[in-house]
Amino acid sequence: MKRDPRPPGPSDVVLVAEPLTAVWEEPPVWPGGCRTQLLATGQQLPRSDEITALIPLLSHKIDATILDGLPRLKVVANYAVGYDNVDVPAAAEREIIVTNTPDVLTDATADLTWALLLAAARRLREGLELATSGIWEGWAPGQLLGMELRGKTLGLLGAGRIGKAVAARAPGFGMDVMYWDRNASIELEAAVGATRARTLQGLLSQADVVSVHLPLTTETRALLGAPELASMKPGSALVNTARGEIVETEALVQALRSGPLGAAGLDVYETEPVVPRELSELPNAIVLPHLGSATHEARRGMWRVAAENVRRVLMGESPLTPV
Repeated sequence: MKRDPRPPGPSDVVLVAEPLTAVWEEPPVWPGGCRTQLLATGQQLPRSDEITALIPLLSHKIDATILDGLPRLKVVANYAVGYDNVDVPAAAEREIIVTNTPDVLTDATADLTWALLLAAARRLREGLELATSGIWEGWAPGQLLGMELRGKTLGLLGAGRIGKAVAARAPGFGMDVMYWDRNASIELEAAVGATRARTLQGLLSQADVVSVHLPLTTETRALLGAPELASMKPGSALVNTARGEIVETEALVQALRSGPLGAAGLDVYETEPVVPRELSELPNAIVLPHLGSATHEARRGMWRVAAENVRRVLMGESPLTPV
C-alpha cells in the first residue's frame, strides 16, 4: 500500500501519548507546521486521515487494523527500545517506518539490573520487612544469610547493548561472565573475559546469577519454563529487566517456592501492568514496576530520539534509529 506522498502541513497531526508531556522540555515543533495531538491514557487509537506520525508507548498495540485506519501515517516512533507492540511487517507492507529508542536507556537499565541483582543476592526485601516489622531482635550470626558475589558467575541471556553494559559492571564485583546469544560477541569477550555458553542449558547450570536481556520474539517467548528453571544451580538468582513473557510465571513461582532458585529480581511481568499475586507475596521475589529506564536522563533522552525520528521522516530524511 502506497503512502500519501504529500509533504506534511498544518492540517496534519503528530499523535503523542499524553504521559510523554512529563518528559519533554517544551512542546514540540514539527515540520510543515503539523499539530501535536495528545492520546490520553486508556484512549483507543483513533481512525484518522490527519495523523501523519505517531509516538506511542509500549502499552499501545499497533496492528494492521490500526494502521489501516491511519492512511496518512508515515512513521511510528515507538517510545521504547522494544517494539513487540508494533506489527512491523504490516507497517513495512504499508510503507510506514517504525523506529525505537536504543542507547539512551542502556546505562539506566544496566544500573537497575544490578540493583535487582544485589537485592536478590543479599535478601534486601526480607531485610527491609524485618527492619520495619517492629519485631527485629537485633543482629544474629545466621540472620538472612545471602550470596557473596565475588568469585561467582554472572550468566547473561543476550549480549546486546544492555547485556554488554551489565557485563561491564561485573569486574567491579569480582564476578566472572558467561553469555548465551545467537552470535558470538568478540567485543564482550575482550572487554570482561566473558565466555560464550554453547547452549542455554549449559549457561543455566553453571551461572550463579542469570540476567535476561533478550528481545521478545516467537523464539524467546516462554524461553524459561519449568524444565529450564529446574536446571539452574541451587540457591541461584534470576533477574529479568527485559520482557516478562520470556519467563513463565507459574514455573518461576514454583522454582522460588521449592527450588532451585534462591531469589528473583523482577522489573517486568507476563501480565503487566498486573504483578502476579504469587510473586508479590513471595519473600524471595523483589518486584518493581518496570523502572528499567526510569531516570530523568534516560526518559528525556528517549523523548528526544523519538521526536527526532519523527522530524526526520516528515522532512523526507532517514530516521536515527529504524528498527
